[in-house]
Formats: sequence, structure tokens, C-alpha cells
Amino acid sequence: MDGVPQLLAEVAAFQRSRAILSGAELDLFTRVSARARPAAELAGEVGTNERALTRLLDCLVTFDLLRKEGGRYHATERGALLSAEHPQSVLPMVLHQATLWRSWSLLTETVRHGVNPRLAELRAARSDAERAAFLLAMDVVGRDVARVIVRDLDVRGRRRLLDIGGASGTYTRAFLEQNPGMTAVLFDLAHAIPLARVQLERAGLLGRVELVAGDFYRDELPCGADLALLSAIIHQNSPAEDLALYRRVHRALEPGGELLIRDYFMDPSRTAPPRGALFALNMLVGTPGGDTHTLEEVRDRLHQAGFVDVRLVRPGDVMDAVVSARKEG
Repeated sequence: MDGVPQLLAEVAAFQRSRAILSGAELDLFTRVSARARPAAELAGEVGTNERALTRLLDCLVTFDLLRKEGGRYHATERGALLSAEHPQSVLPMVLHQATLWRSWSLLTETVRHGVNPRLAELRAARSDAERAAFLLAMDVVGRDVARVIVRDLDVRGRRRLLDIGGASGTYTRAFLEQNPGMTAVLFDLAHAIPLARVQLERAGLLGRVELVAGDFYRDELPCGADLALLSAIIHQNSPAEDLALYRRVHRALEPGGELLIRDYFMDPSRTAPPRGALFALNMLVGTPGGDTHTLEEVRDRLHQAGFVDVRLVRPGDVMDAVVSARKEG
């Protein structure tokens, strides 16, 4: 029975998460990052009950996210990372986690039915702000690891990158920074293009990138690239959707071109890497047919799409593994 306290602590961990998520949704950390403020002032500004807000603020103090002095609250160094005004803000990712809370709350029903019974409703209710938060969240978690991954990849001699579903351009930036002679095409839905433009311009790389709006589920991909990237894309798809996408990539690539896929690649037991097994649940509650796929499954579909020389070129356990495949030519 020695493990009981730890087990119960793990079960109760959602309470701590929920308090932080609510603080982020109310934007409390931004509001108290510049100066200390009393609960009454914050309650009036946010439009909340003062007593209830005070209880939340006091709880965040115990997490070392806020400090309380003379009835006023101020963000700690840790808490300031949750402010929208911090240069290394993680607020977009935390707001994305708040969105995931709603779908994860339906995990039991999803397991019963095989699909999330309220998935369409949750997607329809997603606001433009939540979509923007998702794109920024992916940049928050990806901007540093992208540079590490790209440094590990040998793409010498490749001239033009096609970044499929490239979002805010996190990996486009990493590839172009590492490869000064390379240009890129970033292809994503129309709502992602303005954010990508801002981020690429900020990085001084916009002149080397063509931004193309489109839907990779329906549209043909831009041609002319000898290197294509699917970064954290295939897990949101069913097997049939992935096969169709691989075929689109194969048609778009120049002869001899290479496709790189960054994602989780599960072992045959589907229990390793552990975070990939947990992420499979995220896809279960959040997509109609998404999943984390085994390396063998990915290899088989790539072969069906016409690719050759499929190999794992970078192992990894935290969605930092990369598979390479080549189009003959």
C-alpha cells in the first residue's frame, strides 16, 4: 500500500491544473505582471465575484505563480511566463490546454462510443481566438526543439522546402536559418497565413518564403519543391487520410525529392513511447479518426503512395522523431 498516496496524488492532479487554467482564461497573470493589484480591483475589471476570485488568487499564490503582500497580488517570475506580455510567454499553450480540457472531459463517453459524441459541437464552438491560440501554442512548444531537430537532419543539396500545414512557420524558420541557400513554400489554411507572415517577417525570412493558402485534405499541393515536411500532421488523420496525403505529397515533389515526417512513431505494442500512448487519447477525444501510428504502419502507407527508402532518421520519444522517405527519380 506504499504507493497509495502517490496514486491518489496523481488522480487529484487535475485540480491544480484547473486552477491554473482558470487563471489563464481570466488573464490574471497579464493583469498582475506589471504591478501588484487588489482582488476587488481585479474582480471589477474581469467581471467576477470578488470572494470567488480571491480564493482563486490565493490558491495561485500557493503554487508560486503569484505573491500576496498587503492584500495585493503580483506575478512571480514563474507566473510572469503566463502573462501575454512576457517575451517568452507560454500563455498560448496554456489556453490551448484549456480548450483540450473540454474534449478530455468526454473521454469516458468517447471510449464507450468509439468517437467523441460532442466533437462536432466542440469544433463548431471554437472561437477565432482559440484557433489563434492553438497556432501560437504550437510555436511556443516547437520553436526551440525545431532548431535542434533541423540541426540533426542532413538536407544538404535540397533547394526548396514545402512545409505542409506549416502554421506560423516554426519549422520553415528553422530550416531556412540552418540552410541559407534554401527557399520555402508554406502551405496551410487561409486563417494561418497572416500569422505566418508576421512571424516570418519578424525573423527576417519572409523574402525567401511563398505563402500559399489551401486545404491539404482537398487541394493539390504546390509543385517545385525537392524537400517536403509533414510536422505533427499525420496523427490527426485516419489511415485513409494519411495515405491520400502521402499521395498528394508524392505528386507534388520533384523526382528524387524527400519527404520528412515529424511525429510520434509507436513500437508494435503501442505502449512506447509512453507520451505517444497518452497522445493517442488526445487524438481519440479531439479528432474523428486520428491516432498515433506505428513505424510499420507509416512505412507501409508510404510504400503504397509510391515512396521508397523509408527510414527512421531521428529517433525520439516526445514527438521529435523523424522519418524520411524518397520519391524515385
